[in-house]
Amino acid sequence: MSLFHLAMNVTDLDEARAFYGGLLGCQIGRTMETWIDFNFFGHQLSLHLGEPFASKCTGKVAGALVPMPHLGVVLQMDEWQAMADKLTEAGIDFVLPPSRRFEGQPGEQSTMFFYDPCGNPIEIKGVANMDEVFAA
Repeated sequence: MSLFHLAMNVTDLDEARAFYGGLLGCQIGRTMETWIDFNFFGHQLSLHLGEPFASKCTGKVAGALVPMPHLGVVLQMDEWQAMADKLTEAGIDFVLPPSRRFEGQPGEQSTMFFYDPCGNPIEIKGVANMDEVFAA
């Protein structure tokens, strides 16, 4: 099995640790003075001190404008719902609140978009069947 690796910048490692490690529940890995590794839902996410990448809501999907570029993960629907509930209870300011798109079509999914405390956009998708992630 191959793992995806993404390294990106954050402005505050303590905020990142609390958000990714605490709120999102990602296991903290190697930690240095200027960066932290996380197990981001089975993939390696390295957060380094620096200026986050610029993003704008220019991606049009199912009639909604979403932040581009963005980091994301696809979860099983029950995991997605638990995360949506957790983030809603935590008072996350959603760019796109938890919702369903492509209903009744191949690739039907639930999604939500929000920013981490440093301004990095994140999408979390939920699907009932992982075999349909690439359905057209």
